[in-house]
Amino acid sequence: MQILAGAGEYVASTSVHWAEHLEVPDLSCGTYSIPAGGTDPQSPHTEDEIYVVTRGRATLWTPDASVEMGPGDVAFVFAGEEHRFVDVAEDFAVLVVFGPAEYSRAGAGGVTPG
Repeated sequence: MQILAGAGEYVASTSVHWAEHLEVPDLSCGTYSIPAGGTDPQSPHTEDEIYVVTRGRATLWTPDASVEMGPGDVAFVFAGEEHRFVDVAEDFAVLVVFGPAEYSRAGAGGVTPG
């Protein structure tokens, strides 16, 4: 067992902040923080992702849909799907789980990770 200290906690910054908490071959997780009014520059990842909102409000945008998200909301994004958080209304933090581990498929000819 391992306790992931700080998982889901917002980290104040003038831009986006990523803090990885765990990486094993089959998954990884970390906390992604975006300040209110901030811009999310991410590009599609080669791994599937689950987002669990722990703080703030923002809209998760994909080419097919947009959904407002707030604390307690959970979203799944397929590997390779274009997505980003927009309209960040409040300091925003999401716990992100990658399966398999982030960047583990990057050398397999997939989408360039963000």
